[in-house]
Amino acid sequence: MNLSMRGIYKSFGANDVLKSVDFHLSEGEICALLGENGAGKSTLMNILGGVLQPDQGTIALDGAPVQFHTPSQSLDAGIAFIHQELNLINDLPVYENMFIGREIKKKSGLLDHKAMIARTRELFESMSLDIDPLAMVSALDASYKQIVEISRALMMKASIIIMDEPTTSLTDPEIERVFQMLRTLRQQKVGVVFISHKLREVMQICDRYTVLRDGAVVAEGLVRDTSVENLARDMVGHEVRTQARTRNAQLGVEVLRLESLTLEPYYRNVSLSIHAGEVLGVTGLLGDGRSELFRTVFGDMGHYGGRILVEGKPVVIHSTPQALALGIGYLPRNRKENGIIKDMDILENGSIVIWRQLARCGLIDRRAELAAFDKQRQGLKIKMENPADPIGSLSGGNQQKVVLAKWLSAHPKLLILDNPTQGVDVGAKEEIYDIILRLADAGVAVAVLSNEAQEIIRVCDRALVMYHGDVRAQVSGDTMNEQEMMRLATGS
Repeated sequence: MNLSMRGIYKSFGANDVLKSVDFHLSEGEICALLGENGAGKSTLMNILGGVLQPDQGTIALDGAPVQFHTPSQSLDAGIAFIHQELNLINDLPVYENMFIGREIKKKSGLLDHKAMIARTRELFESMSLDIDPLAMVSALDASYKQIVEISRALMMKASIIIMDEPTTSLTDPEIERVFQMLRTLRQQKVGVVFISHKLREVMQICDRYTVLRDGAVVAEGLVRDTSVENLARDMVGHEVRTQARTRNAQLGVEVLRLESLTLEPYYRNVSLSIHAGEVLGVTGLLGDGRSELFRTVFGDMGHYGGRILVEGKPVVIHSTPQALALGIGYLPRNRKENGIIKDMDILENGSIVIWRQLARCGLIDRRAELAAFDKQRQGLKIKMENPADPIGSLSGGNQQKVVLAKWLSAHPKLLILDNPTQGVDVGAKEEIYDIILRLADAGVAVAVLSNEAQEIIRVCDRALVMYHGDVRAQVSGDTMNEQEMMRLATGS
């Protein structure tokens, strides 16, 4: 099925979100839809998905004009939307997830479980997928959950599938598994809209690209005719650095030392040190133990073996308040689950760490709270309307900056950043990298945990590579390159 969206215009009040956008998708094509957060990608796809109505413009499928007033109308026309936050129920088996809302029933009105299992198995076999329809969704890894979502779309006879940041939380082997599924969809003439900030993946899997900036199409073409550098420039409107930064780190006192730290089965005999003014990278493949190691430092993993020293003094950290009192901050790996509090507004999310300091007779001094947050907002260039707005009203990059603001307001001596640019666009990544380097220049010790080799190379002075809970080696200078880090991360 061929899709054509022409002259799509959409505004919210005085804000023109889409400005006469044209977007096309051919049968069996994987087209990347790119742009910074706030460029209009989600609005355009929500119009295609029937969630929003365009103020102007037309949509056509195989040349026939269509209008979608509801998501169900879009789905009935063969368009499925797979969101970044997967819409699966962990406590149900795979086959029941495949048929939620469209269950097969017997004449008696009871669910026909055998028929649903058989239909699910038949589809999986046609796609050469080794997934047990009876398996609980909770037992699947992230890539197979993504594949189940795609399969459910195919079960609903989708000819066009919109995928929003499908690889954000996946490991490299899991990404390849999903990409193989996408190649199969291409062979079966299913069109895919691939929304992603990971430009190297776009180059690897997509046929064509469309770039939005400030609500307008600024570039489009065949992926084979462009490059990561060109795509990044198109997205942000200027050249983006892709090489390592050079800095003369002025190291201060040793802020953190770990001596033979051990917590089975996560990690063992880890010794390292971080100095004030230093950016230390810790990398590897998912499951290497780096997150658990630094969660221990932050008092989130309970009892451990070995010693932790903060500024030369042995400490025992068994709670996060202890870590905070020692000047340790921690930005968690999963922003949506552990970084933000969805029921709180922007201001509350950006200041919760210092509430105790702001308390006066048991009440928070709101004027002081707003002043402290406003200082961080300006320094971090957080794009927002009102501090009282829900945190969910912000883009992913600005949410990440609010989480950063929360910790920076506490003036930590050591800031641990686990996956610091998760789900943010290339422009926001650059801003976060600048923030990290400014912190180091101001004398903060920074630990950056990331499985993106390019990220480690861009901002870190040196890096430790972990494999199955062991530190395999330290890399720096010429040895801090993608090939060497991958070799060490795979146990070679």
